[in-house]
Amino acid sequence: MRAGFPDFRLGNVLATSFTGTLSERHGDAVERIPTPQRLVDWLAVYDLAVDSCTPAQLDLARELRESIHAAATAAALQDALPASAVQVINDCSAQGRAAAILTPEGKRQWRLSSASRVEDALGVIAADAISIIAGERDGKMALCASPTCQAAFFDTSQSRTRRWCDMNTCGNRQKKARFHANQRKP
Repeated sequence: MRAGFPDFRLGNVLATSFTGTLSERHGDAVERIPTPQRLVDWLAVYDLAVDSCTPAQLDLARELRESIHAAATAAALQDALPASAVQVINDCSAQGRAAAILTPEGKRQWRLSSASRVEDALGVIAADAISIIAGERDGKMALCASPTCQAAFFDTSQSRTRRWCDMNTCGNRQKKARFHANQRKP
C-alpha cells in the first residue's frame, strides 16, 4: 500500500469490503480512499483496474459506498431500505459497462469496458451489493458488534452468528478491552 495512507481492510465480499473503505464510522472515522488515486489502488486490488479517477468520480464512489452502507445496515436490522440509497445503487449498477467472464480455472471475473472507467467498476460493486442485500447469496447481512465500528458485513459463517466485521481488527480490539477490564478487577 502507498505510504502515508491507512491500509485497506480487505474482505471476501466486494460490496461490504467497499463500505469498509470508511471505517470506525461511530468513532474516529478512518477514510481509506481519501484521493482519486487511492480509489484506483483499491479497485486494482479487487481486479477492477481503471485507467484513472477524477475528483467527481471519487465523489460518486463515496456516494455509492454510503448508499450501500445505508441499505446493508437497513437489511441487517430488517428495516425498510432507504429509497435514496436504493436509487443510487440502482443507478450505478445500470450505468456500468462490465461483463462477467469465466476464467479457464472456472472462476468468475469481471471485464470492464475497453475504456476502463470508474463508473464501470462501481457498476460491478453495485451489482454485488444488490445480490447480497436481495438475499440471493448464502449468508445474511449483519452489523459489527464494535460500538465504534458497526459496519455492515455479509455473514457466511455456518451458524450465521459472527459478531465482528473483521476479527483481526474489531474483534481483536474488543477481546483486548475485555481482557484488560478483567485484569483491573480485584
